[in-house]
Amino acid sequence: MDLNQFKTNLTQTLSHLKEQLKTIRTGRANPSIIEDLAVETYGGSTILKLKELATIVSEGPSALIVAPFDPSTIQDIEKAILKSPLGLTPATQGSRITLRIPAMSQEQREKYIKLVGQMIEEKRVIARNHRDDVRKKIKELFDSKETTEDEKYRVEKEIDTISQKAMEDIQTLKDLKETEIKEI
Repeated sequence: MDLNQFKTNLTQTLSHLKEQLKTIRTGRANPSIIEDLAVETYGGSTILKLKELATIVSEGPSALIVAPFDPSTIQDIEKAILKSPLGLTPATQGSRITLRIPAMSQEQREKYIKLVGQMIEEKRVIARNHRDDVRKKIKELFDSKETTEDEKYRVEKEIDTISQKAMEDIQTLKDLKETEIKEI
């Protein structure tokens, strides 16, 4: 039995988790927390991600600089930042926007750690579901005599090994993000 689709599904789950975790604020300024903000531009006719409208760089541990490619989009970018749940206040200086990233309170840190825990658990459930689907298929093949018992056990062992590795990777991502959030 070919387990490539199973491996692909787990890899996609991990990739999606990494992308989700990038959006969670940590103690230091990181462009990834705002790069995917949706910005209504050009009179509301177009919605683009912030990274498509500007370069975003960190300036020290507590500030981000947003430099729009088109200066006419500055007000639209400011509105998107103010509307976002991040609680950031843009300060415009000429053709660039400075965002000061305030230090997180202990309460905010705990809230973000809890959010990370929820995201991690969702991905664990998805990974388990992928594993269960593959196990069900191998059992069906065995029940319909399309595979031998030895092959069934070999594949099940391989499935367990792959699943275990994915769960370890998920745990590592969780630990890294929690450490980042706790960092002052």
